[in-house]
Amino acid sequence: MIPGLDGLRAIAFLFVLGVHTDYFLFGWTGVLLFFVLSGFLITDILLRMKETLAPQAFFYKFYGRRILRIFPLYYFYLFLMLGVTAIFIAFEYRYNYMLLYQEQLPYGLLYIYNFFHAGAQYAESRFLTHFWSLSVEEQFYIVWPLVIFLTPREKLKTVFLAAILAGPLFRTLTGFIYNSGIFPFLYPNAAVGVYVLPFSHIDAFAMGAYITRFEIPKARLQLIVMAILLPALGLGAEYLLRGQVEFVSSLGYQYPLGNGLRHIWGYTLIDYTFLLVIYCVVREKMWVNWLEWPVLRYLGKISYGLYVYHFAMTWFASRIVNDLLEIPFGEGKPLVLLVTFALTVPLAALTYRWIEMPLLNLKDRYFSLKPAGLKIS
Repeated sequence: MIPGLDGLRAIAFLFVLGVHTDYFLFGWTGVLLFFVLSGFLITDILLRMKETLAPQAFFYKFYGRRILRIFPLYYFYLFLMLGVTAIFIAFEYRYNYMLLYQEQLPYGLLYIYNFFHAGAQYAESRFLTHFWSLSVEEQFYIVWPLVIFLTPREKLKTVFLAAILAGPLFRTLTGFIYNSGIFPFLYPNAAVGVYVLPFSHIDAFAMGAYITRFEIPKARLQLIVMAILLPALGLGAEYLLRGQVEFVSSLGYQYPLGNGLRHIWGYTLIDYTFLLVIYCVVREKMWVNWLEWPVLRYLGKISYGLYVYHFAMTWFASRIVNDLLEIPFGEGKPLVLLVTFALTVPLAALTYRWIEMPLLNLKDRYFSLKPAGLKIS
């Protein structure tokens, strides 16, 4: 594993936890950081596999290893929550909310929850809503290996840049379709539809892919500029559109991005900033000593489980703090965050130890890669 990347995974999760506990409204962008990281890691793996494996082995070994990495925890959680909701339904506790999960479960099982999320029938379930991003990731894993396999080495830069340019174009087209009102089966808020559909994020994955093989000139200087420019443009646009900045912690990019065409340019700026962060960590070794702090590194190692469990745990934490302890919502926010973290980390650690790791250890037995030492994270 490349030094610093587990730490970045941990930060991405903490961002998401921050927004889901109403502390850091820019935190939703942690999902975008996960996307850029996935584009970087998966593309590098695929390119190295393409150099060493026969075409048939390239595909079945990649997908075999991805299945062992992704499916076990994913489906364990879905069926665990099916059992939990069934118990609550039997006791008639929050009956409609439990039934909502069960009604939406098929979309999660088929990795198409993001398409359901983009439709008019969508309703939020903290047990399942965050799985839209896992659906996007899986759809990326289906398409991207074929793109890499069919692209000659000398055409890689062209393909990556084309995909980066395609992201804003897809978001523009998607926003136009939603706002036109032509299709009544679409979600009424165009910005939400843009956010959850897969091709809206092709530029995030492609930016990660780009830096696997190509240089970014003066990356440190660019990162300093983006650290100033990103919030300046976001907060400036927010002020111009609303006459005030309502939530400073959103940095002007409050979810979902919509006003001022931010669904087009906002994602690009955020993704590019994360590209520079990853590039500076990997190539320039910036912040590596800090990112390799054992606690942060361990949180990054179990970040998949942390992400899978955390949103449901915010719901249970709220029930404990607001309903059981009868602490009002505003006063109980710090305790909700603490309880969420206290529930999520042990769950993720246990399933990493007893579910993820045993199956990850099977990857080299059944889907061995040559030369030895080439591994998919």
